[in-house]
Amino acid sequence: MPPSAKVYVIDDDPAMRDSLDFLLGSAGFSVRLFESAQAFLNEVANLEVGCVVTDVRMPGIDGMELLRQLNWGPRKLPVIVMTGHGDVPLAVEAMKLGALDFLEKPFEDDRLISMVETALAESESGSKSEALSADMAARVASLTQRERQVMQGLVTGQSNKAIAREYDISPRTVEVYRANVMTKMQAGNLSELVRFAIRAGIVDD
Repeated sequence: MPPSAKVYVIDDDPAMRDSLDFLLGSAGFSVRLFESAQAFLNEVANLEVGCVVTDVRMPGIDGMELLRQLNWGPRKLPVIVMTGHGDVPLAVEAMKLGALDFLEKPFEDDRLISMVETALAESESGSKSEALSADMAARVASLTQRERQVMQGLVTGQSNKAIAREYDISPRTVEVYRANVMTKMQAGNLSELVRFAIRAGIVDD
């Protein structure tokens, strides 16, 4: 990445900030650290275009409230949300508020770096984002009706057993459909599937 690629890390844990500073700095990004969302918001008007990497559970303004305030403000920066207590409903809420992705700690270094690169590329090209949305819609179109029903259950936080009861099928059958959904949607994990479903416009408020 060029040295102009800015990443703004927000986390109240000093060890996590230092770890991300080293990781992202080693990957070639220009990193700036903030110990709170308020400290970041105090500076955001003067910051260059870049990607925000923020914890979700912080004292004072948490990651969700940060997303809301960024949505109200004039600066539209791509945001990657991290949490050590992740669950699917929280992921849905974060991404509906505009987060690009949702990462559960501990996560793979390469995955975070890849997401930051994607975020920076998308911030430079709205057309690329539109193309990705069209690609997601095409993936959804490849699903059967039952696979789409199972995906709706997954991205709204239902367990395999709950989905099985709703459609009067066995949990084992749900597992088969789930595997098909992950393959056809090209999702590596559940949070990625949620993000793809939101991009395709199939997650209801």
